[in-house]
Parts: sequence; C-alpha cells; structure tokens
Amino acid sequence: MKIYLLILALLPVGLFLGWVYYKDRYEKEPIAKLFQYFLMGVLVSIVAIFMEIYLSNLNKLSGVESNIYTSFIVAAFTEEGLKSIILIPILLREKDFNEKLDGVIYSVILSLGFATIENIIYLTRESLDLSFELGITRGLISIPSHIMFAITMGYYISKYKFARYNRKSKYLFYTIIIPILLHGVFDFILMIGYRWAIIVFIVYVIFLWKINLDKLDKYSLYSKIRFYKRKNKSRKGDKID
Repeated sequence: MKIYLLILALLPVGLFLGWVYYKDRYEKEPIAKLFQYFLMGVLVSIVAIFMEIYLSNLNKLSGVESNIYTSFIVAAFTEEGLKSIILIPILLREKDFNEKLDGVIYSVILSLGFATIENIIYLTRESLDLSFELGITRGLISIPSHIMFAITMGYYISKYKFARYNRKSKYLFYTIIIPILLHGVFDFILMIGYRWAIIVFIVYVIFLWKINLDKLDKYSLYSKIRFYKRKNKSRKGDKID
C-alpha cells in the first residue's frame, strides 16, 4: 500500500513537471540544471518542516488570530520565505537565466520539488480509505497553488534581472512579499469555518490561476518572439545579441 500512496503523491507532480517543461519550448533549460533546482526545493521543504513545527509550538493564540498566525507566519512566511531566500541569490547568478521565462521555469521547478515532499507527508499520514480523496484534492488544488505562487516569484525575479532602470529593487521586495501574501490568503480562507468560505475560496483560486497564467503566457510570448528574432538574425548573418 505504501507504493500506492507514493504513486498517488508523485503522479500529479510528474504531470506538472511535464507541463512546465513543455511551456519552455523555444529555448529549453538543461535537464540536469532543472533537476538541481528540483532537489533544492526538496531540501527547502525539509527545512520548512522543522521551522513550521517550531513556529506552531509558539502559537498561544486562539480563534481568528490563531488562523492568521498559522496561515501567514507558520505556512506562508516560512515556505515562500525559504524558497525566495534560496532561489533569489542562486538564480540571479545562473548563467542559463538569459530570458524572462527562465525565472518562472526555475521557480516552478523548485516549488514542485518542495510540493513533492509535502505531498508525500500529507498522504502517508492520512488513513488509507481517505488517501485517494486527499490525493485528488491536493493534485487539483494544493500542488497547482504552489505553482501559482512560484510563477509570481519567478515573474518578479525576472522583472528585477531584466529591468533597464536603476530603481528596480522594488521587484525583489515583490518577489518575497507577494507570494507570501497570496499563500497566506489561500491558507486563511481554507481555515475559515463558515459555509460561504468555499465560494470565496473558489473565486480566489480562479483569481490565482488567471493572474499567474497571464504572467506565464506573457513571458512565453516574449520567449517565442526572442527565439524567432534570433533565428532570423542567424539566417541573415547579423550579429546575435
């Protein structure tokens, strides 16, 4: 049965890995490099587990205040904060980070490494009769949410790297704070005990998908334009930038 749970945990991650690799269709990143970022996400997840346990033990609040603390500090701040601390300095020195889409690709790959460990832990802790339902729920909601937060993070890292003016440090701030806020709101809505919260949650998930897939499509279009410009220059014998 453990094999069944492992397959259930890894299958959605594998599908999303294939999806994001397909999105980078014009100038693909080295698979070995992507694997490195995936492993970084795995390591970040392990560190996050201990930090979340520690911060949870500090929680002496109750009610809504406890939910806010758990959502924004224990979960969002820890997970997105650790991802950004690892991703930003390493990615900005990455020689293969040469177009805007790359920031999103590497960020999503790291996030999927993180989500892999998280998914395995959740499923192995669940009773066998509920594991399939949980696996489907996490595959449709939790893992995609990690991808959405990662797209936001990668989007602003690319904005910082490729901005052509000096006052661009705000993008590093956005890289950290916006994924934390998005993640915190996501978890907080899930923790609300009111019946109407499910409607708010559905609207919020649709909002997340819309704004982040628009960001991804925007950078995918840039990648396509850049690819064909370079291809045309190469045919004409012009200097390629």
